[in-house]
Amino acid sequence: MKIGAVNYLNTKPLVYQLHQFAPNAEVIYDVPSRLADDLADGHLDVALIPSIEFFQDPAYTIVSNACIACRGPVLSVKLFSRKAPDQVKTLALDEGSRTSVALVQILLQQRFGISPQLESLPLGADVDDSQADAVLVIGDRAIHTPLGQFYAVWDLGEEWCQWADLPFVFAMWVARPDTHLEEIDRALSAARDAGMQHLKEVAQREAGAVGLAVDQCLAYLRDNLYFYLGPQELRGLEIFYQHSVDLGMAPPGLEWALPVSDTACGRRS
Repeated sequence: MKIGAVNYLNTKPLVYQLHQFAPNAEVIYDVPSRLADDLADGHLDVALIPSIEFFQDPAYTIVSNACIACRGPVLSVKLFSRKAPDQVKTLALDEGSRTSVALVQILLQQRFGISPQLESLPLGADVDDSQADAVLVIGDRAIHTPLGQFYAVWDLGEEWCQWADLPFVFAMWVARPDTHLEEIDRALSAARDAGMQHLKEVAQREAGAVGLAVDQCLAYLRDNLYFYLGPQELRGLEIFYQHSVDLGMAPPGLEWALPVSDTACGRRS
């Protein structure tokens, strides 16, 4: 089995000793958008993909109740705006995650009724590399505020949770059709549980690479992220889906039947 995982800090607790829990699996690391493409193309069996990509194929299955979500500020998904949000005409979008791309457009449309002209912010580019009115940045580099003057800095996790009064799910483990799930869902949940038990160890190992003090790194993993796909998370996911459909970012007509248990597999009917 080939498993695709993201190599960002926010993923580290989900893949903690995953090779021990799934010894027969090959784990491949890449950015979320490419993992989604590789899953769709059949190069991966299971992948941690942006939640917007889950909407694209009715045959996809949520493998585990392990996920990347937030119930407030997420810290690693931000919009840096050089103008008041209701005056934004051009929006540069980080190529790394399609979920955040959909999320920021939903928030701007729902709150201000605007649909800015979209530009691409290439992987590895900085906010200063774009002249757009507002720039969306995700991942480890979003944790650090860039130099420069900004009218507003949005933490998109916080903005969603305040607006929708629900958690937001950024990514989850998804499988292609006909993938044998009995062992892998247990392995993914076990890796998450082990990662949560060793958050301080994860923080000590990863803090330097992202330019954080260990205490800052630990606080981010512990306080800004939520790694369990529960009923509230599923409700937030459903609302996100509905608004994605309204903006033409997801196909309509998907029906939701996503039970959650200790080794949950969610299937759509």
